[in-house]
Amino acid sequence: MLTSKKPIYSSLYFWVIFGIAAGIVLGLIPATKSFAESMQPFGTAFIRMVKMIIAPIIFCTVVTGIAKMGDMGKVGRVGIKCMVYFWTMTLFALVIGMVVVNLYKPGAGMDDYAAKMQSNQKEIAKVEDFAGKAKKMSTVDFLMNIVPTSVVDAFAKGEILQVLFFSILFGVGLANLGEKAKNFVKIIDEFSRGLFKVVHYIMYFAPFGAFGAMAYVVASQGHEALFKLLYLMLGVYTTCIIFIFVVLAMVCKLAGFSLWRYLVYIKEEILLVLGTSSSEAALPRMMAKLEVAGADKSVVGLCLPMGYSFNLDGTCIYLTMAAVFLAQATNTPLDISHQLYLLFILLLTSKGAAAVTGGGFITLAATLQTVGTIPVASLTLLLGVDRFMSEARAITNLIGNGIATIVVAKWENALDERKLAAVLSGGDEVLADDPEDALIDEEAAGDAK
Repeated sequence: MLTSKKPIYSSLYFWVIFGIAAGIVLGLIPATKSFAESMQPFGTAFIRMVKMIIAPIIFCTVVTGIAKMGDMGKVGRVGIKCMVYFWTMTLFALVIGMVVVNLYKPGAGMDDYAAKMQSNQKEIAKVEDFAGKAKKMSTVDFLMNIVPTSVVDAFAKGEILQVLFFSILFGVGLANLGEKAKNFVKIIDEFSRGLFKVVHYIMYFAPFGAFGAMAYVVASQGHEALFKLLYLMLGVYTTCIIFIFVVLAMVCKLAGFSLWRYLVYIKEEILLVLGTSSSEAALPRMMAKLEVAGADKSVVGLCLPMGYSFNLDGTCIYLTMAAVFLAQATNTPLDISHQLYLLFILLLTSKGAAAVTGGGFITLAATLQTVGTIPVASLTLLLGVDRFMSEARAITNLIGNGIATIVVAKWENALDERKLAAVLSGGDEVLADDPEDALIDEEAAGDAK
């Protein structure tokens, strides 16, 4: 096995860790609180840079993957297998969250604090804003949202599902044109290489983005809400860890690869999500890494973007735990029938968690409105700490979507298992450090052959 001789301070994950630590320290010091809050633009700018590149990367990857595949039956098979896997994992995540929150009871004994927060008019106004957005969500609206009003609008807003929808149709169209579209497909393929090089340059700003986002959050949220709700936060993080190292570990074992080695392989992406609280920040690099690890380009292009709307394991855990927590904190009785109904509603509403801004929180508001037994005003309890739990949700979503892509690729016989084993064993450290460059070089070598 080859080992990297590069010093640790030259790697991305070192500087992302440094940025996160520096942001936490700056946010905790009272004298630098206002300065820490002013660092928010660094995090916002980095997220915007990543988001600007996501839509074109999905477009190029999906279009070239389908066009080169040629087999339209395979596109349908991959989509169906993805959805079967997504719904199964969603059910597991919801049930685990429900079981843990009933045993853990993080909301017990919070009556006084709950009453205080629900009487805070400023906090109630924030909740009413989320609830207003939640009213606009329905199953029909979510399905209609998949179809863009125009192609330009889909790309301009960065709507992943809309871009994916158009990309699939366009890829199918080019595939049916056959040789006539060969040169155009090659142009799109070359364009995608340029996009991945742009991702490589954007990643130089990742430590600054992680620093700015973390400094702002720690400084702006204060300490009272954190200590009052620390029990719930620990519960959510613990449940996500259980889901990853029990459920997803079993999935990895059945698929024939090591969860731990997979986590080591994507450690930079995990840290990136930890610092920015956005799993989208790591999407371009994850697409490159999964291709380098042996998953077929067409499967990666379809499965990974779909997972960002349909396979939100961490969000599902949070939704069940948060809903039951609010019931416990407000002394709202929830018997087994109520909880099963809540589980059923979340099974549906969780699929829309990424379709609107403020996804998870708005989905929770929509769920409480649908169930009717838990007061929507109780959401004020979560406003102060929701941002801190978003790291657990986003990291779990990231890990789960990568595993889903590998598993579906294996089901479809579109996974080079020898390449996967070699990459996960650390056989080539360069691939882990620079996935975009490795992918470009690999495709260039393939073209030369």
